[in-house]
Amino acid sequence: MIESLFLPPDVSGLIAALAIGLLIGLERGWHDRELPEGSRVAGLRTFTLTGLLGGVLGHLQPNFGPWPLVAAVLGLSLLLTVSYARTAKISGNLSATTIIAMLLTLVLGAYASHGNVTLALTAAVIVAVFLDLKPTLHGWLRLIEHRELTASLQLLVLSVVILPYLPNTGLGPFAALNPYQLWWAVILIAGLSLAGHFAMRLTGSERGIFWTGLLGGLASSTAATVALARYTRQHPVMVSAAISGTLAACGIMFFRMVVLIGVIEPALLSTFGGAMMIAGILLLGMALWRQRQITSAENNDRTIEAMAPFDLGTAFSFAAFLAVMAVLVPAAKQWLGTSGIFVLSTISGLADVDAILVSLARLHSTEGLTTNVAAVALGLATLSNMLSKATIAWMTGGGTVWPSYHIWLHNCHDRCWRSSGSQFELYVRSTRVNGRCSKNELK
Repeated sequence: MIESLFLPPDVSGLIAALAIGLLIGLERGWHDRELPEGSRVAGLRTFTLTGLLGGVLGHLQPNFGPWPLVAAVLGLSLLLTVSYARTAKISGNLSATTIIAMLLTLVLGAYASHGNVTLALTAAVIVAVFLDLKPTLHGWLRLIEHRELTASLQLLVLSVVILPYLPNTGLGPFAALNPYQLWWAVILIAGLSLAGHFAMRLTGSERGIFWTGLLGGLASSTAATVALARYTRQHPVMVSAAISGTLAACGIMFFRMVVLIGVIEPALLSTFGGAMMIAGILLLGMALWRQRQITSAENNDRTIEAMAPFDLGTAFSFAAFLAVMAVLVPAAKQWLGTSGIFVLSTISGLADVDAILVSLARLHSTEGLTTNVAAVALGLATLSNMLSKATIAWMTGGGTVWPSYHIWLHNCHDRCWRSSGSQFELYVRSTRVNGRCSKNELK
C-alpha cells in the first residue's frame, strides 16, 4: 500500500485523498457522460478536487481541530442542496446518490490524510463498486418477491438478533441441552430452505433441488434430507429430483467425514478412509445418474412452485429431535457404561454422525481406543444415520418418498457395512478368544 512507499506521511495522505476523489469521480463521470456540459452536479474534476480538499483539511486538524472539516462539510452540503433543488426542478430527477458520494469523497479524503490510508482507500473502492452496481442491484430488486425479502429478514433476526444472546453452555439433564447449538440447528434448516428456494428459482425445480442437497450436505445431510422431504410431501411429482438431491447430500457427508478424520486422527484414514471415499463416490455417482434421467420435458406440462423460502415448523421439529438425542446419548453412556460404546454410537448416529466421529477419533488418539472398535462403532453410527434419514424422509415426506428411498438405502447398507465388516470380524474373534471385551479396549 501507499504506506509501504518511501514517502512522507503527509505526502502519502494527500496522494491517497487525490486517488479517492479520482476513483469515485471516474465512476460518476462515466455514469453522467451523456449529459451536456454544465448540466451535471459534479464530474470527474469536481470529485478529484473534493478529495484533495478533504486531504488538505485532514492535515489542518492537528493545528485547528475538527472545525475546518466540519465547516467544509456544512458548506458543501448547503451548496449541493441548492444544486440538487435546481436540478430536480428542471429535470425531475430526485436521485441524491451523487450528493452522498461527494460528501463521502470529502470525508474519506480527510480520513486518508489523517493516517488511515488503507482503510480510506478500501472504503472508496467499496463506494465506487456500489455506485457501478446500480443496474444489477435494481435488477435484483425487481426479481425479489416480498415473501423472499420477509424470509431473509426473519433469518437475520434468528441469526443476528437472537443467536448471540443464547447461552452457549449445557443445560438440563446431563447438561446435554445447549440452547446456542440447538438454535444453530433452527438457523441451518431455515437457511437451507431459503437457499433451496433461490436455487430452484435460478436453475429450475429439478436442478435447484439437486444443488440444495449437494451444498446442504456440506453442513448437514440430515438437515438437507428434512428440507427436501418436506418439499416432496407438498409436491409428490418432484420425488425423483428430491432423491437425487438427498443422494448428493449423503455422498458429500462421507467426504466431510474423511476431512474430519484426517484433521483429528489421520491414523484412522488407512482403516476407514478408503471405504468412505468409495461410499461417497458411489452415492454421488448415483445422484448424478438419477439427475441425468430427469429431463426438463418431464415437467413441461405442469407448473412446480419453488420451495417455500422459510419453513420454521420443520426447523423447530429438527431442533427438537436433536435435543432428544442430546439427552439420550449421555443417558445411554451412563446406564450402559463404557461397554455401551456401540449402543452410544448407534444412538448418536440417529441425529448426527459428525459428533460421534469426532468423539471416536479423539478416543482413538488419546484414550487408546482400538482401531477395530473405532471402525465398528463408526460403521454403526453411519448406518444408523442413514436409517434415521430414511425414517425422517418417510415421516416428513410421506409414503411417496419411501419406495424410492429403500432401494438406495439397501445398497448403501450393503457397501457401508462391508467397509467396517473386516474390523467387525476381527473384533468378534478377539471377544471369543478373551471371552469378553476388555475394559481397556473400550476406554
